[in-house]
Amino acid sequence: MKVLVTGARGQLGQDVEKACGARGIPCVAADSRTLDITDARRAREFIRECSPDAIINCAAYNAVDQAETEWERAFRVNGLAVRTLAHAARETGAVLVHYSTDYVFDGRTDRPYTIADRPNPLSRYGQSKLLGEQMVRELGDRYFLVRTSWVFGKGNVNFARKVLEWGEEKEFLKVVDDQVSAPTATADLARATLDLLETGEYGLYHLTNGGSCSRFGWARFILEATHWKGTIVPGKTADFPVPAARPAYSVLDNLGSPEVLGYSLPSWQDATLRYLKEVGAAP
Repeated sequence: MKVLVTGARGQLGQDVEKACGARGIPCVAADSRTLDITDARRAREFIRECSPDAIINCAAYNAVDQAETEWERAFRVNGLAVRTLAHAARETGAVLVHYSTDYVFDGRTDRPYTIADRPNPLSRYGQSKLLGEQMVRELGDRYFLVRTSWVFGKGNVNFARKVLEWGEEKEFLKVVDDQVSAPTATADLARATLDLLETGEYGLYHLTNGGSCSRFGWARFILEATHWKGTIVPGKTADFPVPAARPAYSVLDNLGSPEVLGYSLPSWQDATLRYLKEVGAAP
């Protein structure tokens, strides 16, 4: 199996490439300089020449607040470019793996969202990701559409890294406790993605680390694990006005994923501790 990874410089892309290497899977790792997925003609030419067995799309526009004003860019990357990849996958006979987000839901519930629940995004970013989902489902024939949440990894900026930086700079922190979801490690997500590919059980999946927490709960866990001596207190989303609305409760129910994979991803606590050790922030 030959795999093409788009967005290979991102944190998920780096871990997918690493997971392929660990399994001896030939991998073409393409970043935006090598493969601009928003250029439909050139992207399809690149994919035809590459002729992969699977396309794992890790390219995404993730600037949630900026998407409120840069919505056309968000829609091009997260939506229209996915249309191009879906067409290219069909032309070359490749399987398409595409990642979506808990932000396609409005968060106005008190139970985890299943793959049967209807999306209702609150933000332009969420709308752009939903457009990408629609492109995959309408145009793809063999695909894995994977929704995940609060992704973090060694490669790039994420909430866990921000918390570590805040801990180095401040002795007092206030973090929202009314946004709840499941932190998900890119290393775990990458390994599960390759396992999914081997099953051939195409379709829509929710795939996150186990359990859930608020942003405050996650930050406190990180700071306690790193023996931070400051004070952290809970706050409300309204205390931190931002352009884009966030879902309050966007935990994804992974029902259907363990049945296919044969296992569940580790807890978010386990994943966070492994991340902290990897970046040298915890013993």
